[in-house]
Amino acid sequence: MSFTGLFLILFLIIHLAGNLQLLIDDGGEAFIAYSEIMASNLIIKFVAYALYIGLILHTYKGIMIWLENRRARGNIRYAVKSSSGTPWASRNMIWLGSLVFIFIAIHMSQFWFKFKFTDVHEAEHFTIVQESYQQIGIVIFYVLGQVVLGWHLLHGFQSAFQTLGLRSGKYHSLLSNIGIAFSIIVPLLFALIPICMYFGVYPLPEFRVIPGQ
Repeated sequence: MSFTGLFLILFLIIHLAGNLQLLIDDGGEAFIAYSEIMASNLIIKFVAYALYIGLILHTYKGIMIWLENRRARGNIRYAVKSSSGTPWASRNMIWLGSLVFIFIAIHMSQFWFKFKFTDVHEAEHFTIVQESYQQIGIVIFYVLGQVVLGWHLLHGFQSAFQTLGLRSGKYHSLLSNIGIAFSIIVPLLFALIPICMYFGVYPLPEFRVIPGQ
């Protein structure tokens, strides 16, 4: 659970770096170049399949842990819930994880499926994303999805390091702060992409790499 979670966290960083190119004011050139690399690079294709497997394993293990904990509690009811001092995100990881999984499934059907299994050329990827983010319903859906992702990461990030025995001693405070910052900044940046594209705001400057310099 911890290893797959950390792998998915690493993917979020890479995916965010690629998607932020949507906010470069260059008519989509940077994002199209990114899409072409994603579609043609063999290493990236291998990592993509590892991602699919990791996502399935992470989801499966999460459900199994929840069922095991549920069976362990049995039908015992307590006058005072022992989870009263447990963070909300920790108590509701199964539901947050389920919502994240649903969000990913819908996201993949909207973009990944079209890019992967239709005749859409990489040059059209930017146009498809841009047209999708002109629909307020889709923008709201993606923003809410990032709120759920943030809550899921708030517990999951720190839990992964704790399970591996790394969140202890002098690293406890550091990893806790990194986890909080990550669970806020990454979903926030993801959410800004559809918002900015809906309002036609492209805050990142255009850049070009000149050969030989």
